Amino acid sequence: MRKVFPAPAHALTQNGSPLQNGSLIHTVTSIRATGAFALMDSLRRQGVKHIFGYPGGAILPIYDEIYRSESAGHVMHILARHEQGAAHAADGYARATGKVGVCFATSGPGATNLVTGIATAQMDSIPMVVITGQVPRAAIGSDAFQETDIYGITLPIVKHSYVVRNPADMARIVAEAFHIARSGRPGPVLIDIPKDVGLEEFDYVPVEPGTVKLPGYRPTVKGNPRQLVQALKLIRQAQRPLLYVGGGAISADAHAEIKDLAERYQIPVTTTLMGIGAFDEHHSLSVGMLGMHGTAYANFAVTECDLLIAVGARFDDRVTGKLDEFAAHAKVIHIDIDPAEVGKNRIPDVPIVGDVRQVLIEMLKRDRENHKVTDPEQTQGWLKRIDRWKHDYPMVAPIYPDELSPQEVISEVGRQAPHAFYTTDVGQHQMWAAQFLKNGPRRWISSAGLGTMGYGMPAALGAKVAVPDEQVICISGDSSFQMNCQELGTLAQYGIAVKTVIINNGWQGMVRQWQQAFYGERYSSSDMQPGMPNFELLAQAFGVKGMVVRSREQLQEAIATMLAHDGPVLMDVRVKRDENCYPMVVPGKSNAQMVGLPKPPELTHGQQLETVVCSNCSSENAPDHKFCPECGTKL
Repeated sequence: MRKVFPAPAHALTQNGSPLQNGSLIHTVTSIRATGAFALMDSLRRQGVKHIFGYPGGAILPIYDEIYRSESAGHVMHILARHEQGAAHAADGYARATGKVGVCFATSGPGATNLVTGIATAQMDSIPMVVITGQVPRAAIGSDAFQETDIYGITLPIVKHSYVVRNPADMARIVAEAFHIARSGRPGPVLIDIPKDVGLEEFDYVPVEPGTVKLPGYRPTVKGNPRQLVQALKLIRQAQRPLLYVGGGAISADAHAEIKDLAERYQIPVTTTLMGIGAFDEHHSLSVGMLGMHGTAYANFAVTECDLLIAVGARFDDRVTGKLDEFAAHAKVIHIDIDPAEVGKNRIPDVPIVGDVRQVLIEMLKRDRENHKVTDPEQTQGWLKRIDRWKHDYPMVAPIYPDELSPQEVISEVGRQAPHAFYTTDVGQHQMWAAQFLKNGPRRWISSAGLGTMGYGMPAALGAKVAVPDEQVICISGDSSFQMNCQELGTLAQYGIAVKTVIINNGWQGMVRQWQQAFYGERYSSSDMQPGMPNFELLAQAFGVKGMVVRSREQLQEAIATMLAHDGPVLMDVRVKRDENCYPMVVPGKSNAQMVGLPKPPELTHGQQLETVVCSNCSSENAPDHKFCPECGTKL
């Protein structure tokens, strides 16, 4: 069988004559090549254009081949300043595009520095291929210099992993890794490559994408027909349905199908933190994010609904609050690609295992084929009730006389850059960004499951590399930003025009809020003002434009200047120090038992409305409330 593919500069023909770099072999079944060449050629065949990484001793044979690949224009390597930054950049790249992100690191500390980034991707189901160098095969297990068992260390936080013992397996392993990472429920796959495997020559035959077969690995894509019929029956009967949409809908690119289902049956839609962007938040059926810091109307809706349609969501504790009171009055339809998630936290009435988009396509197709006429009035009373909650408890950015509120800063950024890709770090600013930004599909990039501080800027870096013609903005906090601030150097080196906005309150904000609420205002090790750097000068030291905003009068023009600048920018915005993030579901309480809700607007002259007085705090509440918004007491 003949093979035609580029040969490495050092490859030999069967008779031992050297080949010219870039020449094509037409008459041999294989070529003499190194394991490092086989890796890079296999990545090229998988369509990899960008690699984020950091070199070191054990991975030097591979980096030598990267040099050749870059010279030939096959790939671009982005040198991170820390391996964790490389992992987060690959993660951001994957979230922005849906493609597999790729990062490299050497053995020992290089590999272990990737662990947080791998765990972040695993928790949020992000497709990544992580390649690490390893000590030579003969030295494995001898405690050699910079040896760690990264295969064993990462077993709980990867979808799959490999150690390449034979360079002849390289092409197959790479093809399998990409297939596993992107199929079914996506996730990170690790490939650990001993140094001598990268150097060893062998008869290389490539493996083309799509040709691998993995017996026993067949993710279910299509939903069971009988369960689809049962789900449609429940949807047609529901008076108070709610679509609960998670990150699986983003992975499956199911945005159009969710919109179609919601509009067809007039079903309100709430999303998780991972599901933001799966449904247009400007749409009248949107109720925003639910959960611990979700909108009041989303949390009231999930408490009162009679049918919950979970689409690519996993009933996370930050969403459900007190689990046995989550959607307690509702029947549940749960659609997910991962059978392990269906029934893990909540037993559904109708479980459907399959690709979210394919399941919804088939469900809508069956619905139309049955020529069932939907009743547009069936959910109107429910929608009016939700509209009342929206009116009573709107998400409004507070305005203070002499200080900027974090919410108004984020709102103004969103107003001036409504179609940007947004990344965040973790904490109060993350929740405010989720509450006040309106995002399109794949334009919301945030560490949800692991809650990784230091994620935002390197993820933005990766996203901007993936979509260079789009605006990419990182919303960060002063504490989170300092976790990986060294990646300013990467932005500067490659001219990656990420705009980073630091919501600077001088605290570990969410930690301070919890210490205030639950730990008697004992602020242990959460004040970040002592030792805080001058962020403007720090940016300038890296060759990045730095800015400081201290007042409302500066804000609008400063944001416009930041967005117009042709290059990376770091903007430090000083905000009210003690602002808390509300609404908030107190741990151990149901979603309806929120604290920090705004008071409903007072009735105008001539209006009358029966109220319910709380027995605990004596506040007056609307008659349709089950719990007091002021103190959480059951009414």
